[in-house]
Amino acid sequence: MPTILITGATDGLGRHVARDLAEDGWTVLLHGRSRERGEAALAEVPGARLYLADLSSLAEVRRLADEVLAHEERLDVLCNNAGVGSGARGTPRAESADGLELRFAVNYLSHFLLTVRLLELLKRSAPARIVNVASAGQQALDFDDVQLERGYSGTRAYCQSKLAQILFTISLAERLGDSGVTVTALHPATYMHTKMVLESRGESLNTVERGARATERLIADPALDGVTGRYFNGEQEARADPQAYDAGARERLWTLSERLTS
Repeated sequence: MPTILITGATDGLGRHVARDLAEDGWTVLLHGRSRERGEAALAEVPGARLYLADLSSLAEVRRLADEVLAHEERLDVLCNNAGVGSGARGTPRAESADGLELRFAVNYLSHFLLTVRLLELLKRSAPARIVNVASAGQQALDFDDVQLERGYSGTRAYCQSKLAQILFTISLAERLGDSGVTVTALHPATYMHTKMVLESRGESLNTVERGARATERLIADPALDGVTGRYFNGEQEARADPQAYDAGARERLWTLSERLTS
């Protein structure tokens, strides 16, 4: 059966998807930051293996990738799901262990680095898929202030990081070509009942189950074999923010990401 690595799999959407796929016979690699929550998730996900790393540290992202490469013979799907929400109104700007704006670092840059380091394993396992859990909340990147040192808000930081994931999705799809590895991004569902949403808004509008269905479709639906470089809103293909289709912006982000993770 296929093997999937899900980041942020100890809570919310990631944990639900992990449980569903394990019940379908998948080998699930759970990523989490907390050993306590990771072991609690393991108890719910038959046959899963746990990998611990704090994605706010690029050194830990590299270690995570190295551990997966050392212990796993194949990787059929990488689901980049972990993230930091927008926070409550007035949440102050915070930085990662590397001095980068926290939401950009965790939601986007950590997954850029993890994906690039796992690409050869994915290619050896082809046909393989990469699924980036983004959001309908998107805001164009200001390349003169990507770290949001001016006019910071948690919402702006979150929306910028999620659009960055979509730019990355399209750029990576172009680079992968006919390698047998596809990459897609999605907004699972609006304001799901997750810890991240409740911390940001105090209320939810959708169930985790709805978001899980949409995510699992991109992970496993045979009808999407070969579909790459696309963005989905739930189960429907959709258009992202216009910046996602700006080749110059995508190249600027890729170059910046390589520099920040080198």
